Amino acid sequence: MVATPVRPRRSFTENVSHMVDRALVHLDLPFGMAEQIKACKATLEVQFPVRMDDGQYRTFHGWRAVHSDHRLPVKGGIRYASNVHQDEVIALATLMTYKCAIVNVPFGGSKGGVRLEPTEFSISELERITRRFAKELIIKDFISPGSNVPAPDMGTGEREMAWIADSYKVLNSDDINYLAAVTGKPVAGGGIRGRTEATGRGVQYVIQEFFRHPDDMALANLTGSIEGKRIVVQGLGNVGYHAAKFLQKEDGAIITAIIERDGVIINESGLNVEDVRAYINEYGGVSGFPGARYDADGNVGLTLDCDILIPAALESQITTDNAKEIKAKLIVEAANGPVTFDADAILRERNIIVLPDAFVNAGGVTVSYFEWIKNISHIRFGRMDRRLDELRFTRFVEALETMTDKQIPAGIRDDLTRSTDELALVRSGLDDTMRLAYQEISETFRQYPAISDFRTAAFVVALKKIATTYELIGL
Repeated sequence: MVATPVRPRRSFTENVSHMVDRALVHLDLPFGMAEQIKACKATLEVQFPVRMDDGQYRTFHGWRAVHSDHRLPVKGGIRYASNVHQDEVIALATLMTYKCAIVNVPFGGSKGGVRLEPTEFSISELERITRRFAKELIIKDFISPGSNVPAPDMGTGEREMAWIADSYKVLNSDDINYLAAVTGKPVAGGGIRGRTEATGRGVQYVIQEFFRHPDDMALANLTGSIEGKRIVVQGLGNVGYHAAKFLQKEDGAIITAIIERDGVIINESGLNVEDVRAYINEYGGVSGFPGARYDADGNVGLTLDCDILIPAALESQITTDNAKEIKAKLIVEAANGPVTFDADAILRERNIIVLPDAFVNAGGVTVSYFEWIKNISHIRFGRMDRRLDELRFTRFVEALETMTDKQIPAGIRDDLTRSTDELALVRSGLDDTMRLAYQEISETFRQYPAISDFRTAAFVVALKKIATTYELIGL
């Protein structure tokens, strides 16, 4: 008996490439255009030594990929993880190109990473690693306000971005736009309010918009509103935490399971997201969380019966090994590449609706765009018109009270006279961006009869915009 050959697993880059190819068949692009769009323009690989606290030296391995610079600057986060590798960085840079196009952010796609486990190093060691990696990128023109702008990703945050911004300033002391060389900075260091929550908030806005489209909801056998819907979240990091918190507190969703590195906790009546996050911060995992059933096999959580599954951890979490067991009606990809190409085909055959990562987690780059604009313009949003708005709203309320001869209740008066601050503007801009992008994807899904899924529709939207840009600039 001849054994059936086992096909090797596709790489992350191959998964993305095949998903793009599936969208390309629906477009009539000029000869060679598809190859131009798909190609990764440049990848920088560096090795650099850093002195540790004990006086010894360690050598680190890092990458920065530029997938497409059809729009400048290119944009993409820097991640610190023990499993970072070149293929992953290229795949993430590729997704960034399409992501920016889908949500109409005028950036190209880039991504970076250093192979390390952040928890193994002191703060002073992480600072030296970050500054040295930043220097390697800056001197090779892989960081600058006009060409390549990093942001936080897995394992990094506003602290690391502040170090990078300062490193750029030291090496470019005459560049008044130095703060725009990186986004995701602390608010006090040139950042913008709402950036930390942006990706998770964007996930919430995507789900809210999905529930405004009854025809799309019907495809997933869902009705009503988000309130009462059972949600399973994989990964309670920055993205998963904020998405779950907002969906629970503001929309009334029930978080029935949370999957973390050490397993999954389950409570059909609902888990309090804030309590789980506090428990993880104290104990490092979910094992032992009171009032929930625990299973050390986190993969069990992915196949639980629920209305919405939000994978917000790593890539390749839903594969051919478990795709046939998925019971969620709707999968919302908050992570990058959580569903492999082959698994995606199985989900489509089973009529499980997937809202794709290239759209769903674009909230981060959207608010990074707002931060970049703020840094380039050198003015805080709302500074020029906040008090003017407040005065106008107050006079409107006073006029209303005079005309009706009635006093408006204090709570309503406060709401009506409150001026628009930076956070309100950021949230408004993000909500509008995600809503319009969803509407464009949904319209494309219905415009092309041969398209049977939202992922393909999203890539068609992106490819058309990128191709148009290339044609306009003569490439």
